[in-house]
Amino acid sequence: MVKKKEDDIPEWVTDEIQNAKFKKPVEMKQSGYILEFYYDDNKLDAQLYDGVEDGRHIITMDVPKTIKMDGLLKGEVYEFIFDQHKAPLSKKVTEFLDKEKEIEMKAIYQFDLKSLELTEVGSSEATDSDAEE
Repeated sequence: MVKKKEDDIPEWVTDEIQNAKFKKPVEMKQSGYILEFYYDDNKLDAQLYDGVEDGRHIITMDVPKTIKMDGLLKGEVYEFIFDQHKAPLSKKVTEFLDKEKEIEMKAIYQFDLKSLELTEVGSSEATDSDAEE
């Protein structure tokens, strides 16, 4: 049998988090760039210029199999279209996390990438001016 540590989160908290019920997704369109790829999990981390509902600017998105991650570039500006799923947590769990773990979390979020488009930011202008010199 595994000994319980003081740092462990109680089962009732983990149960609620793992079984959270997501509301209807909200489609979002935001610009940002890719920080990291997780090929085994079909996910990517994106840095968004404008934060999502909970204030974060860095999110992990699930990437559908229809989008080939091999063709995407880190650090280039993209316009992302994604679904934001939100599952609110109960007041009891929120208070426990805040008081016992010093974690401010009122909901769980999941982000599903629907599409993305590379935005062109004057890269050809720089090439033209370099050629003239």
